[in-house]
Amino acid sequence: MSASRVSIAALLKQAARLQGISDTPRLDTEILLGHVLNKPRSYLYTWPEQELEPSLQHAFEQLLLRRQKGEPVAYLTGTKEFWSLSLQVNASTLIPRPETELLVETALAVIDKTDACVLDLGTGTGAIALALASERPGWQILAVDLMADALRLVEKNRQQLALNNVSLIQSDWFESIPDREFDLVVSNPPYIEPHDPHLDRGDVRFEPASALVAEDHGLADIKIIIAKAGRHLTKNAWLLLEHGFQQRDAVRDLLVSAGFRQVSTRVDINGQERLSMGCMS
Repeated sequence: MSASRVSIAALLKQAARLQGISDTPRLDTEILLGHVLNKPRSYLYTWPEQELEPSLQHAFEQLLLRRQKGEPVAYLTGTKEFWSLSLQVNASTLIPRPETELLVETALAVIDKTDACVLDLGTGTGAIALALASERPGWQILAVDLMADALRLVEKNRQQLALNNVSLIQSDWFESIPDREFDLVVSNPPYIEPHDPHLDRGDVRFEPASALVAEDHGLADIKIIIAKAGRHLTKNAWLLLEHGFQQRDAVRDLLVSAGFRQVSTRVDINGQERLSMGCMS
């Protein structure tokens, strides 16, 4: 006897299994089912009576089980949207978050040159670099990461998006950066304290600790970037840093001590003080 088929409408009711695990159980279920069907979410509501082949039902069930264990949806589907770009993601990098779009918005606002040179430190999936490249075709953007796996992922995303104004280099922050100056340096570095309880919750449990955690109250990497940025910046260039919502004062003090002016902080979509910046004289 062949396995019975189940409709899309019935499978969407499986969202109840994610209650208490996800903040968006229905959305997660829709994304996973759409991924299995290779269809947009709108298809699920246009054809709710459509019945799935047993093999597709099994694939959906396996993804749902993994999601029940907390695995991020982006890792399950292998993609995440950022700044309207569809990016490939995997467990070698952080998952791009909407809050980080503030870094892109601010970068576009502070640099009015059409031919700027930009450095993205700790690029991960390449989200920030690729978003900037898509908005400013005349900018030359150097995306840097210490992890070779991350750079391979960035290259896949760069090729997929056909953004030829992005180049890549493997480096421990500034260590292997060519002897050149930039009009803008942006970074979303690790800034979580090693024993922060949030590390045991949600998606971050599955993300690489090296991209999340920094010693010295979460400030170790931020201190390195701020201390070394000046020698790589042109006159009136900007340094933009994402940081923890409680790190504003510490980051601003570091920027001022390093000689940056016009030091300020901006809030993200959740009203959290998430980005601090300074201009190098």
